[in-house]
Formats: sequence, structure tokens, C-alpha cells
Amino acid sequence: MASEWLSASIQEVTEKVAMGPFGSSIKVETFVPHGIPVISGQHLRGTRLADLDYNFLSQEHANKLASANVRRGDVVFTHAGNIGQVAYIPTTSKYERYVISQRQFYLRPNTRKVLPEFIAYYFTSADGQHKLLANASSSGVPSLAQPVSYLRTVEIPLPPLDEQHAIAQILGTLDDKIELNRRMNETLEAMARAFFKSWFVDFDPVRAKAEGRDPGLPKPVADLFPDSFEESELGEIPRGWAVLPLSEITTVITKGTTPTQSDTSTRDAADGEINFVRVNAIGEDGAILFEKLTTIPESVHFGVLKRSVLQASDVLYTIAGTIGRTAIVDKSLLPANANQAVAIIRPKHTIPAAFLLMTMRAPAFREDLHSNIVHAVQANLSLGVLSRARTVVPPVGGLPLLFRPIAELGVWAADATKPGR
Repeated sequence: MASEWLSASIQEVTEKVAMGPFGSSIKVETFVPHGIPVISGQHLRGTRLADLDYNFLSQEHANKLASANVRRGDVVFTHAGNIGQVAYIPTTSKYERYVISQRQFYLRPNTRKVLPEFIAYYFTSADGQHKLLANASSSGVPSLAQPVSYLRTVEIPLPPLDEQHAIAQILGTLDDKIELNRRMNETLEAMARAFFKSWFVDFDPVRAKAEGRDPGLPKPVADLFPDSFEESELGEIPRGWAVLPLSEITTVITKGTTPTQSDTSTRDAADGEINFVRVNAIGEDGAILFEKLTTIPESVHFGVLKRSVLQASDVLYTIAGTIGRTAIVDKSLLPANANQAVAIIRPKHTIPAAFLLMTMRAPAFREDLHSNIVHAVQANLSLGVLSRARTVVPPVGGLPLLFRPIAELGVWAADATKPGR
């Protein structure tokens, strides 16, 4: 039982804790087509290493960075940037040997005492994340202070090895199911993107009609596409459609605020906790990462942060630091609020949230929008620029019907934001 478990410091149960290489050791010009893969943040999106696309170093270069070489059974952490990432390298990994990046560090467990998967699962738990991030600095780029020496001092629960095996097996089975769901979502998202590009970027049904071909759509949907084009400031668009700024298809474009210490210190025992969304809680794939959420007092949520109280179907867009992560707010997230690096965009009732989300993910839209990024100490995008960003919209009332086939894929419906584990 957990109450009977011993505890131990990381120093006591590991063979090694070490940092990644110096910043100048891995550069773009050091990459080669094949060799030793370099682990980056995208590979630490779950508890197990995600064997996705890699950059490679030559074996000779990797040998020079021997202290930053990791292998199966090692546990890798991020110490700067998207801090809090933790993943172990499983025995089924694609490669036997890797090199970690400059923003990472790792531990090599003594497997006679502790399993790598147990360590990874512990540090992705609420208690483990709290301990891991206890010495984090949020000024400038988020980072862990003295990550190696600090990690060595962290105490973790230490059940017997057979219990560690049982815990890892149960959580591993859940991870397998989550991974299967993720892959299914990726397939559905690819289908939705294909629909969106065909109908709202390439205007294929309009081209088919203009050429006298059957667009192959049900009549109510086909009737919403004209049979000719007209010129606009964004180029050729379907006749009768309009180029509109986001300000004309939304009711709210705002951003959150980070409460001050004095805001959060004046509270009573009855004050509830409200989910607080920061950039790192929005995944690259649009998932709300529930394990990355922090909280604020309910009195602050309805008080100094009342302008940024989130609603279901709001579209979130990160506008500082890591710019361009996008998600739809799901009812399961609420009540919730957001900080100043997250823009809150509330579509009009005639504009499906999924349409707005996919528009803001479209390459041409993002390229135009991101050309206005201000590169200061931290890259940022103003709400004014966001409000003026333009998109092509069919006549009023047409979007809900046009977008229904995409929404029915179940990917970006208002109640279908993908929570993390």
C-alpha cells in the first residue's frame, strides 16, 4: 500500500544524472542525413519517448558528446522552455542510442531499485510535477534552476519492484489506449483539413460548377457554392462571398492577464480554484493539456480577471513566446481563465468555432498574420493585428450548413477538445 512505501532521493536510486550538451555543440550545420538521433521537445510529448522525425548527428560528433548520450531505460527531462516534460526511453525504441538537446537533462536509474517507467509516471503526476517545478524560474524563458543538482535531492515514493511493475503495466495500458485515440484523431483531423482546404481554400466545388461539372455534393450544400469567381483583396474568391477581418466574425477578441501576488494572497478558505491556461497548456496538436494547467482563486477569476473568463467554443490562440498554438475551449475545461500570452476569440453564433480554428491554422492565414510578429525580448502578436487578420466567408447563415460535414467528423466540435491524460 502507498502508506507503507519507503521513499528515496533520486541520488539514491540512480546511476547517473547529467545535462545535455552546451548550446554551441549542436547546430543546424552539424546535422547529417543519417546517424545518431537528437531528442527534442516534440519527442517528449508523452510518458514514453515518441519516435517521430529526428535530426541526426554523425557518430563521431555524438561520441564527442558522450555525457549527453542516452539509451533505452534512461529518463529524459526538459529544463528550459517547455519545462515539466518527462519521458523514458522504452526497450522498444526505434534506436538504441540518442543524444539529448541543449534544453534537456536525464537520469539513468539503478533498475535494481527503481524502474524508468515508474520514475517517468511519477514525475508526470501532479505530485511529481509540483516537486519538479518547485525551483522553476518564470522570468524570461521558463527554466529549472540547477536542474541536475536539484533533481538529485528530490524525494520520490519507492514501492517494491513488483508493485512498480504493476503500476507501470496499468498506466502503460492506458497510455496505449491514449496513443490509439491520438492516432485516430490525427486521421480524422487530416480528413477535416482536406475538406476545409478543398472547400474554403481551393474552392473546388465552385471550380467544378464553373467548368460545368457536378461538385458531387448534396443539393443543400452544393447550392451554397456559386458557379463563378470574383476578384478581392485576397485574390479570386467565390462570387457573393466576402473578405472579412476577424473583428467582424467574432464578438470578443481579448487576452488574459497574469494575476499579481497581492491578487492571489487575499483569499478566504471558501475561495475555489479555477483552471488557468498558459501557453504550455496548449499542445501543438490543439489539445488542452490538463496536466499543465495551473489554478487561480475563484475571487480573482470573477474579479480582476473577469474580462478573460472563458466560455465553451472560445478559440484560444497563443500570441507571445510560442506563437500560433490554437485550441477550442471544451465544457470540461470550465470554469477557466487565461494569461496574457493567450488570445481569446469568441465567434459569432453564425460562425462555427471549428471554422475559425481551421481558418487560423491555414498556412496562408498564418503566414499573413505572423508577418506582423514583433520580435522584442519575447516575440509577440498584438490583438490589433489579430483583429484585422482577414479570411474568406460565405454569405451569412451558410457556414453552419457548409461546415456540418467537417464538424460531424467529431474532431473540433465544441465538446470535443482533446484533454490530456
